[in-house]
Amino acid sequence: MLRITELKLPIDHPDEDLRPAIAQRLGIASDDLLDFTLFKRSYDARKKSSELCFIYTIDLEVRDEAAVLHRFADDRNVNVAPDVSYKAVGQAPADLNARPIVVGFGPCGIFAGLLLAQMGFKPIILERGTEVRQRTKDTWGLWRKSVLNPESNVQFGEGGAGTFSDGKLYSQIKDPKFLGRKVLHEFVKAGAPEEILYVSKPHIGTFRLTGVVENMREQIRALGGEVRFQQRVTDVLIDDGQLVGVELNGGEQIHSKHVILALGHSARDTFRMLHGRGVYMEAKPFSVGFRIEHPQSLIDRARLGKYAGHPKLGAADYKLVHHARNGRSVYSFCMCPGGTVVAATSEPNRVVTNGMSQYSRNERNANSGIVVGITPEVDYPGGPLAGIELQERLESHAFVLGGSNYEAPAQLVGDFIAGKASTELGSVEPSYKPGVALGDLALALPAFAIEAIREALPAFEKQIRGYSLHDAVLTGIETRTSSPLRITRNESMQSLNVKGLFPAGEGAGYAGGILSAGVDGIRIAEAVARDILGLEA
Repeated sequence: MLRITELKLPIDHPDEDLRPAIAQRLGIASDDLLDFTLFKRSYDARKKSSELCFIYTIDLEVRDEAAVLHRFADDRNVNVAPDVSYKAVGQAPADLNARPIVVGFGPCGIFAGLLLAQMGFKPIILERGTEVRQRTKDTWGLWRKSVLNPESNVQFGEGGAGTFSDGKLYSQIKDPKFLGRKVLHEFVKAGAPEEILYVSKPHIGTFRLTGVVENMREQIRALGGEVRFQQRVTDVLIDDGQLVGVELNGGEQIHSKHVILALGHSARDTFRMLHGRGVYMEAKPFSVGFRIEHPQSLIDRARLGKYAGHPKLGAADYKLVHHARNGRSVYSFCMCPGGTVVAATSEPNRVVTNGMSQYSRNERNANSGIVVGITPEVDYPGGPLAGIELQERLESHAFVLGGSNYEAPAQLVGDFIAGKASTELGSVEPSYKPGVALGDLALALPAFAIEAIREALPAFEKQIRGYSLHDAVLTGIETRTSSPLRITRNESMQSLNVKGLFPAGEGAGYAGGILSAGVDGIRIAEAVARDILGLEA
């Protein structure tokens, strides 16, 4: 198998042009190209003056591969394709009598459970929330009726927080074993569109994700695994530094010496329980800020120029960063093209925002978090739980600023930059439900964050024309950008001081987003399998 990179074709090229273009690139007859697969398709829209092209990476089979490789020995864009197939670390013995437990059924827990099931370990998966269909109804209850279910919402339930997001499936993590390909292949196997295997920034979208996670759940069950909903872990059972099981909210105890903690970043009660039991953890940096909304058409024009609205390109996205004079970094986070700003609290009397898109990305607004990095050393000293306590204070205050009814505080960008409260909306209609309460967002975050964001928005205008549009809307607040703590693990991926406890995913501080959480779930499942089987890492 060979791989060619940097094959460029006009974005309007017919599909049938790809085969002859590959053959021409290699200088072979079309019949000598036996087969090919798209590995990646991207485009570079940074130069507005040039014609836009798709840039392909393609894996292929040819007759006389050795001759082709010899001819292109000095061409770094023609090489042997790497082996990206997944190979399990082992298989459970037939007489296995101790089943591993997975706590949490978000992306990390799903892939940890799926891999353990595929290796024959028949995991028991415990999810505090409900199955995804009921969870969707409960989430709409907050958005439409301002009624919050603390155990079934944007944060808790089958699929995790990623279910109510853009369904982004790309990451900047190092992935030398190509575990990300395993994640994508499993998603496609479960019903995701096949294009996620090759587009440069794949996504699934909320409504499609619901069916995908249901199919993955049933695959785990078909392989002998058990998935239990509305099962909140209230205690961990530890005997002389060895985990021996967990206790559930109904009092039931399940014994196991291998427990994967695939918590989301909002499992604050569980973090406090683990801290109380002496499980080692430490505070880590995260970010706070607002959601910003612009007309998607504005972003499309700024990013794609004359290609704005092209059906093969879809809604444009962006990634921005600004280093403010006060030493703070401001950056865009979880950008959702053609999406909506959503109510993402999991606790009563608090307001949190996030962004979400459907697969079509055809809503009128683009939204993104505009957030400021903060650190425990400077901004929340006081131990492992200090970041959680800061989040809670900010979210409770945002609830009051919004009117104490789950509406979110909001402000027009022009008014925010000018430092005056907003009293009426302009041309941009905010998408947040249950609704917004206009006012002064300077009251919502620490002064250093407000100062840095006020400086950043006009600076972003230099990269995206119209970004500091007066009528663009800021909605507060965004606090759950990542876990505010890390449940630190050793080289065997177990807790530093509790053997058999395997912290994983976003809540434990080892992932950020669906793809990286899925990859970490695979890695942690492999670590559990090796430990059970007595294999070296």
